[in-house]
Amino acid sequence: MRLSFSSPVRCLSRCSALLVLCGALTATAATPARSPWVAAWSAAPQDYAQSALPLPGAAPQPALSLPGQTVRQRLLPGLDGQRVRVRFSNAFGKQPLHIAAASIARGTGADAVSPGSMRLLRFNRGRPDITIAPGAEAWSDPVAIRADAGQPLAVSFHLDRDTPIATVHHRPLQASWIAPGNAVAAAQLGSGARRFDWNLVVTGIDVEASAPTRVVVAFGDSITEGTGTSSDVVSRPYPERLGERLRQPNGDAVPVSVLNAGIGGNRLLAPRMGPRGLDRFERDALGLSGVTHVIVLIGINDIGFGTLPGGVSALPAQINVTSEQITDGLQQLIARSRARGVKVLLGTLLPFKGSGYWSEDNEAKRQAVNRWIRGRQDVDAVVDFDAALRDAGDPLMLNPLYDSGDHLHPNDAGNAAMAAVIDVKELLE
Repeated sequence: MRLSFSSPVRCLSRCSALLVLCGALTATAATPARSPWVAAWSAAPQDYAQSALPLPGAAPQPALSLPGQTVRQRLLPGLDGQRVRVRFSNAFGKQPLHIAAASIARGTGADAVSPGSMRLLRFNRGRPDITIAPGAEAWSDPVAIRADAGQPLAVSFHLDRDTPIATVHHRPLQASWIAPGNAVAAAQLGSGARRFDWNLVVTGIDVEASAPTRVVVAFGDSITEGTGTSSDVVSRPYPERLGERLRQPNGDAVPVSVLNAGIGGNRLLAPRMGPRGLDRFERDALGLSGVTHVIVLIGINDIGFGTLPGGVSALPAQINVTSEQITDGLQQLIARSRARGVKVLLGTLLPFKGSGYWSEDNEAKRQAVNRWIRGRQDVDAVVDFDAALRDAGDPLMLNPLYDSGDHLHPNDAGNAAMAAVIDVKELLE
């Protein structure tokens, strides 16, 4: 650029403008661009080989391999969008996993999809297939398809090699279908398809957000996952019900996506039914695209596993935990969330008298953990699930209206009560 020195005032003005422009360019270069992707659906991955309770006499989980077959999965996004991407995971695999072909479409019921909505998925800027290394995951290329919150999308993928599938999630209310051959583009898989109550390999769907969005991750165990809810298609675990509640007309409030990161049998301090909560929190909660809030409800399995049939000797080590160990673990989750700028809602542990977990000692641990939770000043909110669901006549038990029958897991009405007790204003800020 050529500068004229004929006028000191003009020169000063031009130099000032140049400095402002350079400063703006420097600021722009130093500020990372915000990703437009936000999580609309997710499943917390677990190892298929360790997906059964390790009770005495229990047979080991058989290997799962589906060469020459197509898997179609019905998934319910919690957010609207016009473009999506899909995450495939080989997190627990010991061998490379080859996805030979994949598609996404709008689901119309069971294994059927709308043919006009069918989109083949591509990877790595246009490839029709992908090989995912052991321990890795991969996103599809973005694809134009309309996602509507609460309306099913179907993701299909074809496996052409004899490779054990290790990365799964057990969620019967969002089932899979398996059919022979490459049927990723089929409108319906046909009479040869069989239902399978697991999510396989697919662990996430993101949508491209057109406006600021809140992403809320409900992190926990089977109570969060939805054990105890009915198999009716309108049934929802509490995170899904919370998402429905937040989709009601709320003025000019921003969109909110609620993700379910529960794993049945999961513990905060020890692995087996999925990695321990302390280890998976980064991936399953803080690692989701655009996360802004987490609702943490975990610890009841840490307390109760030692009283299962067969006793402590039947289960992995680190069973007899203290309430202080549980609260120390919860404190770590709080600190890690706050360090990332993610807001924390901490839930009290529900009553469980009458279940196989209950003893006076275990009840004392639950009460101690709940006292600690209610006293927290370093979280954004405490959600008192215990107070909302306990029986007025015997506060150590679930209200019979909310009990699924095992005195541990809430039923449909109980999950609705859990969603209702959460202050949604905390999720809109």
